[in-house]
Amino acid sequence: MVDSYRHKGMRKKLVESIRGKGISNESILDAINKIPRHLFLDSSFLEFAYDDTPFPIGSGQTISQPYTVAFQTEILDVSKGHKVLEIGSGSGYQACVLEEMGAKVYSIERQKKLYQKTKEFISSLGYKIRFFYGDGNKGIPSFAPYDRILITAAAPEISDELLQQLKPGGKLVAPIGTGDVQTMIRITKQSDNNIIKENFGAFRFVPMLRNKADD
Repeated sequence: MVDSYRHKGMRKKLVESIRGKGISNESILDAINKIPRHLFLDSSFLEFAYDDTPFPIGSGQTISQPYTVAFQTEILDVSKGHKVLEIGSGSGYQACVLEEMGAKVYSIERQKKLYQKTKEFISSLGYKIRFFYGDGNKGIPSFAPYDRILITAAAPEISDELLQQLKPGGKLVAPIGTGDVQTMIRITKQSDNNIIKENFGAFRFVPMLRNKADD
């Protein structure tokens, strides 16, 4: 797996592009600068790997636009040592960004082929992310509670199971909506288990299916 000076130069330009769009968290920008995104894509997309755009990765899924990854991560407000649950592993790119920032990442994917491929690939890169196969709406209760929960697919709503797995004081970020465009929201769970909900604008994500894990 080659990560050339050319690739590193392209990554640096991508980081500056994301910075120019308003991302100011240096830990996020450093993480994106370190991760060889071209290795996450099919070889036919190599020339475009560092464009700030999403790309298909199979199983009807995409690797998100780098700006979107950075934006979700920034509003998630991740600190080193946080235990983070990611719903929708996809290519594993978002999980790698979180681990580069010092988070302990638990990621669940409902597409079995994608889960197997991503788990093997991310391990080959040296990351210690824990991947699980199953219905993301149910979370991973055996490792709860989590400091942060990140949903990387369009969800019609937040399941009670996920909210129960969020620590008091914890934050959950997700694109919510059933149409082509979703609203990015952040939920902060207070110590009395009440929640504060904030709106961060419109985004586009592939849909998250309920009560389903594909073979």
